[in-house]
Amino acid sequence: MSDNVYAVTKIVGTSKSSIEDAIQNALATASKTLKNLDWFEVKETRGLVDGDKVAYYQVALELGFRYEK
Repeated sequence: MSDNVYAVTKIVGTSKSSIEDAIQNALATASKTLKNLDWFEVKETRGLVDGDKVAYYQVALELGFRYEK
């Protein structure tokens, strides 16, 4: 295994259905423009309430992507 260098960026994914879908939506969008996406970490979980129900789930992620050598 060689030494790698990573950049970290923060994004927020949303979903009307679940936290897991919010994560998947964020990763699917980020992977379209970020090369070498290697890991993520959930930093915050929150949501939007409409009346007495969850309207949206929001998940803040830190993404790590590897620089090419």
